Amino acid sequence: MWEFNLEDLVELQPHIDRLYEKKAKINQSRPLPNAVLHKIKEQLNLEWTYNSNSIEGNTLNLRETQLILEEGITVGGKSLREHFEVVNHEKAIDYLYNLVNPDYTLRSIDILNLHSYILKNIEDEYAGRLRNGGVRIVGANFTPPSAKKVPDLLDELVSFTNENPIGADDLVLATLFHHKLAWIHPFFDGNGRTVRLAMNLLLMRKGFPPAIILKNDRKKYYDALNQANNGSYHKLCLLMLQATERSLNMYINAMPGNSYDDYEPISSIVSEPDFPYGQEYVSLLARTGKIDAYKEGKNWLTTKEAIEEYVVNRKRKR
Repeated sequence: MWEFNLEDLVELQPHIDRLYEKKAKINQSRPLPNAVLHKIKEQLNLEWTYNSNSIEGNTLNLRETQLILEEGITVGGKSLREHFEVVNHEKAIDYLYNLVNPDYTLRSIDILNLHSYILKNIEDEYAGRLRNGGVRIVGANFTPPSAKKVPDLLDELVSFTNENPIGADDLVLATLFHHKLAWIHPFFDGNGRTVRLAMNLLLMRKGFPPAIILKNDRKKYYDALNQANNGSYHKLCLLMLQATERSLNMYINAMPGNSYDDYEPISSIVSEPDFPYGQEYVSLLARTGKIDAYKEGKNWLTTKEAIEEYVVNRKRKR
């Protein structure tokens, strides 16, 4: 049923390899102190909830989201729905963590349950239920399949993901699943948040941290999904790799003897005397995943060593 042309992902293999190296580095340092793990998990959950809700139009900022989650505070001027979206997303994450283990097999019911948490107290009549009518997505370059096809398509996607007949790498497989579930658009509302939760369930069962798509990358994210609708997965996979790498870096930063201290904004690195490369060139390397870099807000951070290593390897290949 599901066919994919993954030839345009070949050039992403060095980036994929780098993520596995970072995951191995983290595993070698385990067990990390419980206090450290709790702090990282808390930070990831906050950013995950804030960014995923913001992508879908929630206007609560990061601090307001944190106050709702940690203090139970009601933010003036914000709708009750927006408050429920924050609380619901955290509960969906808690449910996801209860599912995660290395032997986990994806089930349709788990996707439905994640959706049920997302819409609880918002649209209870639709929560955890597949749509029974047609939908259109503003700005998308496709029309989702008819409602009568949704149950079978969902079951087929779950089977495909569990069996992985094309032998896709776990990171790539999660990306393909992400796109196809978004394409099926199985619910009337709450699809985006549910899709990103389910995608992270696949990553986390393989020992990766959650990939958090940033609010600032919203347009890039939607453009990548539209390209995937046309059969090109390069942009979406690159975005997922970058999101996963950012979370991996948070764990590496917490390890003894490691820190983000060597990472600097690209603008700072290129402004140093005698640095031979311009900001446009280095920024392109970061955006395309060619160098070890991560994004904070709208800024890319990397290291001189990462840039130099890329240039040296490129010269060797020539």
